Amino acid sequence: FFKQKTAYEIKECDWSSDVCSSDLIALALDLVRDWPLEGTVLVGSSLGGFYATVLAERLGRPAVLFNPAVNPARDLARHIGEQTAWHNPLDRFYFREEFIGELQAMTPAALTRPERYHPVIATGDEVLDWREMAARYAGAPRLLVEGSDHALSDFEAPLAYMVRSLQLLDTTG
Repeated sequence: FFKQKTAYEIKECDWSSDVCSSDLIALALDLVRDWPLEGTVLVGSSLGGFYATVLAERLGRPAVLFNPAVNPARDLARHIGEQTAWHNPLDRFYFREEFIGELQAMTPAALTRPERYHPVIATGDEVLDWREMAARYAGAPRLLVEGSDHALSDFEAPLAYMVRSLQLLDTTG
């Protein structure tokens, strides 16, 4: 959901530090504060899908989501403590217990306009339960990918769906 202009600003952040979810949401809201919201569509995957949902609700914008986390407070509670980054095991960070409360506090109770969401949900997701995603985004147009995995390794169909969805979305609210 960050435009190219701000990608350079984001790179300057120290992502190896203990950044909490509320800081990420505040940063995202600050980055888009002066942007024209018309035409803005949020895109996120997994925990990023959760964050995109939080931002979509706060900003009233549509979102395309790939295997979005539905209840990260519950799912991440077992990961409190020092962790390694998935993309580089040499990068370490500390996931604090208070982050769970922050995730709970920012979780939207209900989606105000399910039709603004376009989730892509893989039934073979080994990390998140696809049925839980489908229930959370009930009433939303969606692509249900039979099989696949959390990373959507066979990304061709989901990518085509995203492109179609973005062309069809009414981005005025």
